[in-house]
Amino acid sequence: MSQTDQQPEPTISATDIASAEKLIALTLTEAERDQLLETVNARAHHYEQIRAMPLANDVPPALSFDPRSAAERSPARDMPRIVHIGPQPTVTRPANLEDAAFYPLTQLAELVRTRQVTSRELTAMYLSRLKRYDTYLHCVVTYTEDLAFRQADRADAEIAAGHYRGALQGIPWGAKD
Repeated sequence: MSQTDQQPEPTISATDIASAEKLIALTLTEAERDQLLETVNARAHHYEQIRAMPLANDVPPALSFDPRSAAERSPARDMPRIVHIGPQPTVTRPANLEDAAFYPLTQLAELVRTRQVTSRELTAMYLSRLKRYDTYLHCVVTYTEDLAFRQADRADAEIAAGHYRGALQGIPWGAKD
């Protein structure tokens, strides 16, 4: 077997696996630990190879997957690296704002851009829904209402002053704690 065909020396030991078990409150048998060890070390080696590839900070993330090699690709047929959101169809505010809760971002953005809905109204609607459904879904740890309303008011003021920056401006969003 050549040097390149050999598997790299294991970097993670059975002791490491046992320590990790304690961290996640899991108990494995010796056989399960041995089976896991081979997979974990193989993946660790692959991650090292990925991290070793130089990648500049100005390289944008991939927006599509193209399995063809670079030689097989035609620049004329390939997707552009920049995605432009074209004009949106006419969207009107529903009588009950909660009916817009599952509108796609493009439609919500159009409601905000045309000032049919304010960012504050959307924020209040989504916070109300979070509070109502969290008793069933248990999906919120920390509500940041004051911050959300300050940001919504700032977005509304900018839009009212004619400074619309794009589809995400004024759209409420949440982050996992």
